[in-house]
Amino acid sequence: MNRLLQAPFSAFLLLSCAYNAAAHGGGEHSQVVVAPDADWPTRHMAEEHHISGFDPTTFFNLHDYDSTGLWTSEDIKRTYGLKDPSSSHISPTKKDMVVQTVLDMFDIDKDGSVSLSEFLQKDSENVKLPDFGMGPGHHGDDEYEYEIHHWEKYHSGDDVKEEDLNHPEDIEHFKKHDEMDARREAWEKAEARGIVEHNIPAKYRRN
Repeated sequence: MNRLLQAPFSAFLLLSCAYNAAAHGGGEHSQVVVAPDADWPTRHMAEEHHISGFDPTTFFNLHDYDSTGLWTSEDIKRTYGLKDPSSSHISPTKKDMVVQTVLDMFDIDKDGSVSLSEFLQKDSENVKLPDFGMGPGHHGDDEYEYEIHHWEKYHSGDDVKEEDLNHPEDIEHFKKHDEMDARREAWEKAEARGIVEHNIPAKYRRN
C-alpha cells in the first residue's frame, strides 16, 4: 500500500467528516448541473462555487476579493483562474488580453477598473463575461479546489473508505499533506535544539 494511505485512520476519518460536513451542511456545496449552452458566469458559479442561483451584485461582490468595490486587473485575472498554478501554461500576453477584453466590455469610464455600478449597467444590457476557453476559473486554495472538484464528485458518500482514496488526485493531495507534516516536524525538532542554523545569515555562521 502506498505510504500515503498508511496514515492513521483517525486522521483520514476526521478529514472525511470535515469534507462531508462541507458538502452536505449548507446546501451550496453540492454538484450543480447547468445547461450546455449556459454562459461563462453561470458555469463558473456552478463549477467553482456550487451555486446555481445568484444575482449580478452577488457575483460581483464574490469576486471583489479585497472588498474595494472595484474589479482591478488582478481581480479579473483571479476570477478567470489566471493566478492559479493550473494557468502556468498560459502566456502573460494572453492573460493581459483577457483583462483588456473585460475592461473594454465593462469599464464604462475607462479608469482601468470595473465598479459595481458599471457591472450592473452592462449586465442590464445582457453583457456577460465571455468564455476565453481557459477553464472554469480556479481561484480557491488547494484544499478548496480538491474538495469541490474531486472529493465531492468521487468521495462525498457517507460510506467512503480509506482504500477508496486511490485516484491520482487523492495521492497527490495527501502527498502534499505528508510533505507539509514532514517540514513542520523538522522545524519543531530544530527549534527544540535551540538555534536554527539555516536561519542565521551566512556571514554570521561559523565555517
